[in-house]
Formats: sequence, C-alpha cells, structure tokens
Amino acid sequence: MSSVTIEPVRTRKELSAFIKLPWKIYHDDPQWVPPLLMDRKKLLDTKKNPFYKHSEIELFLAKKDGDIVGRNAAIINYNHNKFHNEEIGFFGFFESINDQSVANALFDAAKDWLKKKGFNSMRGPMNPSTNDEIGLLVEGFDRSPVILMTYNPKYYIDLYSNYGLKKEKDLLAYHVSADKVFTEKLERVARMIVRKEGVTFRSINMKDFKNEVDRIKYVYNEAWSKNWGFVPMTDEEFDFLAADLKQIVVPDLAIMAEVNGKPVGFALSLPDINIALKYNKSGRLLPGLYHLLTKKKKINWVRIIILGVIHSYQQTGIAAVLFYETAKRATRLGYYDGEASWVLEDNLMMNRSAELLNAEKYKTYRIYRMEF
Repeated sequence: MSSVTIEPVRTRKELSAFIKLPWKIYHDDPQWVPPLLMDRKKLLDTKKNPFYKHSEIELFLAKKDGDIVGRNAAIINYNHNKFHNEEIGFFGFFESINDQSVANALFDAAKDWLKKKGFNSMRGPMNPSTNDEIGLLVEGFDRSPVILMTYNPKYYIDLYSNYGLKKEKDLLAYHVSADKVFTEKLERVARMIVRKEGVTFRSINMKDFKNEVDRIKYVYNEAWSKNWGFVPMTDEEFDFLAADLKQIVVPDLAIMAEVNGKPVGFALSLPDINIALKYNKSGRLLPGLYHLLTKKKKINWVRIIILGVIHSYQQTGIAAVLFYETAKRATRLGYYDGEASWVLEDNLMMNRSAELLNAEKYKTYRIYRMEF
C-alpha cells in the first residue's frame, strides 16, 4: 500500500496546486460550481486579506504515488478566541479523494500543528472563519450550491466521522418560493407589525456607500453578537468584503429597516451568480464574466445572505417582515426562488420566521469538533 505524505505549502507553485485541487476532485460532479481562481487567491493571500492581520493559517497538501490527492488548512483565529473567551483551533479548505488514509493524514497534519501551538481541540470546516464559507454539506446534494455556500462530495461525511470528528452544530438552508410566500394572512400580519413598530424599509443608497456600510456594520455586529460562532469583523475586514460584494449588489435587495430614522435591521440578498459560473469550467475571470453576461437571464434565484435585527427589536416580528419585504422585492425583479442561509439549527426566531414564509428546509451543513 502506498503511503501518504503531507507537505506544508511554501511556494507559489504549491499554493497554485492547493487552489486548483478541487478541479481534480469534482471534475465529473454535475453539481459543482468552479470558483473564480482570483477570488480563491485573494481569500488565501495573507498580505491582502485583513483576516490574517489577526489570525494564522498553515496550508497542507497530501501526496500519494507522487500525485496531489488532498489538502487541508490549520487556522488560529485569535479574534474568535478573544471574543468567546475560548481556546480552540480550526481547520478548513479540506478536499480529498475518497481514501480514508489521505483524509486521516490531512486531519492529523492540522491537529499536530495546532497541538504544537498549544491547542487541544479543533473545529471546522471554516474557510477560514464564520464570516466566510463554512460547514460540510450533509443533506441536500441534489442541487448546486448558491453563491458563497460550500459544496462537497457525499463521501466526505464518512471521511470526517471515521476520523473521529463529531457534530457540534448544524446550519440550515431554506428554499423560499414565491408561489408559497404570498398569503393574505402573512400580508395582514406584516402590515400590523409595520404599523405597531413604526418600521420603514428602504434600499441602500449606493451613492452614499461608505456611510451605508457603517450602518450595516452596526446592525451586523449588534444583531449577531450573541450568536454561536459569531466574531465581529474588523473595519478592514468589513470594507474588504463590502468592496467585493458591491460588484453584484442589487440596491433594492439591500434593505435597511429603520425606526425613527435609525437602523434596526438589515437584509441583503444576492443574485445567485453560481447559476452562470457553473458554466465557467476553467475558473478564470474573463470566461467567467462572459458567462455572467450571457447567462444573466438564467439567474432567477437569490440568496438571502444577511438578515438580522438588533437585540432590542428581536421580539417584534420585524425579522419576519424583512423576509417578506425581501420576497416581494425579489419577485418584482424576476427572482422567483431563493435560499435563506445559513440559519443556526437552534436560532428559534429565524427558523420561525422562515417557517412563517412557508420556506422549506432543504439543505444542512455541519460544523464538526474534535478534542485531542
């Protein structure tokens, strides 16, 4: 039996191999959406991505018979540990052929690196944090991932569990369909909540983007502050993400909820450009732009990527009305289906809001943990 060797990524060539490995793993998977190579390079660029100003990452490649057959990363998120008063390491960016010995060697590499740094547990997958793509898909393999959501072969579930990784938390994705959302009862409830709370909704002003980002940042960091796994973004991280998303934001689907002119909630839905990028097999930018332009009319899904209300308004029903307002606007713009993700399995308020809109739970992503 051939042995598996693990090598840390040290050169540009090795980093390129790390980034391009998914093309080998998923080459015949009809549901896989090739990421843009430039986006993956930017995400892993320790000089450009502000995440690495406060955190560390170590990348590993697995080789067998001279071929690269897997990858993994060990991550120390110092901001997470400080915010949660926790001492835990993370792993992410895991990919492997269907070979337990390869997976074991990759998980061992992350575990051993973290142990040397003084940690005795790890959580993942995080790519590289909860503010990015996270979780292992464990239910819902029959549809391609929407924008900024993970995807993996089903056999990864066994690779994880056979190694000894245990479930820590499930993240849910809901399918929202226009033909199920709009009911007379829901419209009546929405009007009642709007009247009672004095809440108004407006699209963000792209001409005042910097100040709008500050308002969104306030809602985001306040609304999610008590959620499991949440880590406040630094100003640099938030601006880094906002600059990326600005290219695809539809202003009418970036909705600020206000009471007396002050922000109390925010919802952001993004067109599911993965519908077009699925055709971009190379992952290169120019063909990707071509497919985005020529397949634009095929994009009839959105992803509700952010939807939250500050703590003092979380028991008012405004979150459900934000869902409803989003659905109305999306339908008006020609988006008749969408995904609301991700939602913590034990976030009762958001799960009830989704159910109120007759949304259907159709995918589950899992976060794993191991003590050592």
